[in-house]
Amino acid sequence: MKMLINGAERVVADALRGMAAAHPELRVDVDQRLVVRADAPVEGKVGLVSGGGSGHEPLHAGFVGYGMLDAACCGEIFTSPVPDQMTRAAAAVHGGAGVLLIVKNYTGDVLNFDMAAELVEDEGIEVAKVVVQDDVAVSDSTFTAGRRGTGGTLFVEKLAGAAAQEGAPLAVVADVARRAAEGSRSFGVALHGPTTPAKGSPTFDLPPDQLELGIGIHGEPGRERRSVLGAAEIADLTVEALLADYGPGPTGPLLCLTNGMGGTPLLELYGFHAEVVRALGARGITPARSLVGDYVTSLDMAGCSVSLCQVDDELLRLWDAPVSTPGLRRGR
Repeated sequence: MKMLINGAERVVADALRGMAAAHPELRVDVDQRLVVRADAPVEGKVGLVSGGGSGHEPLHAGFVGYGMLDAACCGEIFTSPVPDQMTRAAAAVHGGAGVLLIVKNYTGDVLNFDMAAELVEDEGIEVAKVVVQDDVAVSDSTFTAGRRGTGGTLFVEKLAGAAAQEGAPLAVVADVARRAAEGSRSFGVALHGPTTPAKGSPTFDLPPDQLELGIGIHGEPGRERRSVLGAAEIADLTVEALLADYGPGPTGPLLCLTNGMGGTPLLELYGFHAEVVRALGARGITPARSLVGDYVTSLDMAGCSVSLCQVDDELLRLWDAPVSTPGLRRGR
């Protein structure tokens, strides 16, 4: 596979150097693998810190900025950042109102963020933590104990970020994050596997006439493999899986994210989103808000995921609040 890289060992550092050049509103520490808002710490504002393995861009570094994260910790490809990065990030964004850690449910991430939380608390900083585990496809995987954290992370970071930007205290920001996490459901489909720079070839073999239903964002196996289906059939299967997990059904407005995994053109994503909206409509549901594009990716994986988030009027207002980050920008 051909890639625009200088070498596998330099991919993350080079990407961060490029981010620094493109976004002077951010402070990028290439050596420590940290991305921080240039105006951090903001006095009296809750600091939001997240992070994870690189390869999922724009998650998380691309969501640092006004109305979302205050800092992101970048691990190596598909590898958790380390506690030292997280403690540095928390110290950099602490403005006196505490720090919220947003963690995707992967074993390494959870362990490292737990350790970091203890270290940060030892420094006298109040800390809260929310774990995102929105993937309905599998209850356990090779990376997790329990559900994987995937596209719903975007909802959590946006909604909690808006609450923090408004000056809400830590307990309220953490509650918003928990409500967003608990209301989120995701399901992914792969057409071919991701190619890591170190391996130079797809991480798993998927025959040309098959697709994987319920794939994870690191290429973890899903529920089943099937012969290739049309977009309408995939959308019906996806929506059925998502809504079934809500039990009696969603009880409030829904946010809908049709998310590319890195290797799917927008032409296909918009077409697939039309089928998702149709499938929801056939079940009496119209999304209150929709977002389409590459937001939580898996390098160059072809495929997509759909994430729903059940919200109320307050969370819908926070979703509509202005945001200005490299990966998501509107209203400001």
